[in-house]
Amino acid sequence: MTVQTICGIDLGSRSVKVALMQLAKDTDHLEILRLESLDTIRFYREYGRKQEGKLVVNFAALGLPAVDCLVSTGYGRNTLELAGGEAMPELKAHVLGAMYQTGLRDFTLVDLGGQDSKIIQVRKGRMIDFLTNDKCAASSGRYLENMAHVLDMPLEELGEHADAPVELNSTCAVFGESELIGKIVEGFPLAELAAGVNATIVKRILPLLRSFAGEVLVFTGGVAHNRAVSKLLQEGTGRQIVIPPEPQFNGAIGCCVEGRNLLTGEA
Repeated sequence: MTVQTICGIDLGSRSVKVALMQLAKDTDHLEILRLESLDTIRFYREYGRKQEGKLVVNFAALGLPAVDCLVSTGYGRNTLELAGGEAMPELKAHVLGAMYQTGLRDFTLVDLGGQDSKIIQVRKGRMIDFLTNDKCAASSGRYLENMAHVLDMPLEELGEHADAPVELNSTCAVFGESELIGKIVEGFPLAELAAGVNATIVKRILPLLRSFAGEVLVFTGGVAHNRAVSKLLQEGTGRQIVIPPEPQFNGAIGCCVEGRNLLTGEA
């Protein structure tokens, strides 16, 4: 059976996610071959060069084979167009990725990435409303990284704490660090401080969700790996939380779905 290879690239502000997927001829079935995440600066430094106003990626150096279709999205999509490929809107990529990974067509997507957050309402497979925040890192992975550094705690360990959270009120990622240091000086237990950091992320998202009806929340982005945030989000909304198998690669996977649609004439 003849197969076609599709590459989806999500050019994020903190990391570049690459998805390589395979499409069997005369079918619409996609299979994941490879997923890889690279630091954004490293990606541009080692694998990308600007030529004639476009970003040329050295796929051979990345260890990727020649592909039949290349689709990109993400933060970097607004800065450089990927040579030899198609660009697609970031919100559409995340919706397609979420539908592919979960099989759902009616849900509210909550995507918490490295430096931004997105809430998208999907009905019958179509985006009908959305909110985005890319002006502040306070409800993003960057915030969690900063706070984990202050607590001298690995991100994985931070994500384990949800009980008895210390109240943190600062709505700014920078001032939040100072507030957290103040709580450390007051002598609060480390576990409660970590829970407070996770609760703060959720506290900033809950007001945004009030205008988005529905019983199911699909939680994607790197922050979806934080089990405490997922638990607190479920408790705060009372809704079912669905985390796809690859939440951090959701945008890149959505690019591959769009690539399939382009190859089969469904786009």
